[in-house]
Amino acid sequence: MGIKKGIRFITLKSVGSYINFLSYVRPQKAMELSYALFSQPRIGRLKKETLPKVLRNTETEIFHHNEHHFQTYIWKGNETKILLVHGWESNASRWKKTLPHLQKSGSTIIAIDAPAHGQSSGKEFNVPLYAEFINKAVEKYQPEIIIGHSIGGAACVYHQYLFPNTSINKMVILGAPSDLKTLINNYISMLSLNSKMLSLLENKFINRFNFKLEDFSGQKFASQFTIPGFIAHDTSDKIVAFEEGKKIASNWKNSQFIETKGLSHGMHDDELYDKVIEFLFEGTK
Repeated sequence: MGIKKGIRFITLKSVGSYINFLSYVRPQKAMELSYALFSQPRIGRLKKETLPKVLRNTETEIFHHNEHHFQTYIWKGNETKILLVHGWESNASRWKKTLPHLQKSGSTIIAIDAPAHGQSSGKEFNVPLYAEFINKAVEKYQPEIIIGHSIGGAACVYHQYLFPNTSINKMVILGAPSDLKTLINNYISMLSLNSKMLSLLENKFINRFNFKLEDFSGQKFASQFTIPGFIAHDTSDKIVAFEEGKKIASNWKNSQFIETKGLSHGMHDDELYDKVIEFLFEGTK
């Protein structure tokens, strides 16, 4: 274990110990703190003055949704539109390596910044809100294709479950988690939280979003899908377990699952992108 990793490990354990202590004396405070740590990204913000190069020469549009606003970036092309949905502690610039492959098709490409990421508003990230952002963008731009990475992929899956009859007719999911329960269990073990904290967090999700942890599952959602899906996951992914991608694919009737090796969580690879393009545009040229 390197020095930085060691320090982070000690910090996480001490934060976990503090939350465990609070769970007995001030359970509400313990729950709010643990939920904030789970849902508030620490990195991924962008400033307009210092935008990454890939986002500078784009058409941009800001959408307003209730008290929120979110940012979109557009690379103009033909009538075919592709919507890109990034993951946790990231932003629309994460598609820099993907863009050249998609632009070969001539398509118009739209990328969005998630809640509390990039130039979008808020401190808290959650998948239901991200799905609402996605839906606003889908209604406006009418994309035929949606591509999601990591938790962005999970948000795409949830969006498709909530809104099955949109312009979207093909979906690509890269390195995405399936089950919220798995994410929470990983979080609890990372901080060494006690069993009381698990039930407090479970109650938080029921009260906040009106669903139980085990019901929020890409595997369950995908069983309803009729559109074709392309799911890829790397065997060496240390952020989201390989099994999670397999779960999503297992119930998705019209889907293909691609196992990659050595790409870790980023999933950037020319060969993989060639397969994505083949899936998206086969028979359309």
